[in-house]
Amino acid sequence: MTQATEKRELFSPGHTACSGCGQSLAARLVLEAAGPDIVIANNTGCLEVFTTRAPMSSWGVPWIHSLFENSAALASGIDVALRAQGNDHTKVLAFGGDGGTADISFGALSGMLERGHDVLYVCFDNEAYMNTGIQRSGLTPFCGSTTTSPAGKKSMGKHEYKKDMPAIVAAHHIPYVATACVSYPRDLQRKVKKALSICGPKYLQVLVPCPLGWYHKPEETYKVGKLAVETGIYPLFEIENGEVTRVQKIKEKVPVEEYLKIQRRFKQLFASEEGKEDIKKIQEYADRNIEHYGLMADPVGAAKNE
Repeated sequence: MTQATEKRELFSPGHTACSGCGQSLAARLVLEAAGPDIVIANNTGCLEVFTTRAPMSSWGVPWIHSLFENSAALASGIDVALRAQGNDHTKVLAFGGDGGTADISFGALSGMLERGHDVLYVCFDNEAYMNTGIQRSGLTPFCGSTTTSPAGKKSMGKHEYKKDMPAIVAAHHIPYVATACVSYPRDLQRKVKKALSICGPKYLQVLVPCPLGWYHKPEETYKVGKLAVETGIYPLFEIENGEVTRVQKIKEKVPVEEYLKIQRRFKQLFASEEGKEDIKKIQEYADRNIEHYGLMADPVGAAKNE
């Protein structure tokens, strides 16, 4: 056998994810960074469905399917069981989508954080309940059109702004909170490794563009994620013990229209004066993120993260 054929796949290809799925790429990156000595508790959702079509599985590590609402609770139990066995080396991860994290399982997540379990919770944020029909979630953005917040003659889409989960999680006084985007793979994997080096509860929220629900071309997944960061709509940062310690700087701010116009879920914003006013609100939202997190790079060539 060659070294290549002997290499163990932690997340195997051949699953049934949609073409261009940001979530499948993010899951692979997370597992590559975490390594084989892990146990995963996974909420019901896209990731669970497209990786476990019986009798096949994409998972090369111990992986347990939980209900929609309780991967954090299951991970808490796994953490306690491992420590009771004297195992202080196997890492525990909990996976969930945005709806399963910010809405349905928020109570279980909050309990896990408050109790201080040594678990890394990863939220794969595709901004809607994609697996069950593209319904709006608490992380669906302002004016995002979904099947339960449809754009039409009397609506521009979802009326509410996206729930600030990183801030809510950080309010639990945990050691590490971070955001990431699948379009920045090295940053994502660095944050996974850093989180797993810290004892206690950790939370990582990863933006994973979804061609199915965002209505962008499958080959534009990387571009869409990059634009989310470069506009300030999705800031990348780390919070350690309640303090922002590092952010991904923006070299040149991109207008939010560039991000919105390549996704059909926002097409209604370009068809009326009301929509144009909402674009201004989205720009103001992005500008507030840039100001709050200090995202603009130093004009004198500071392209590095700070």
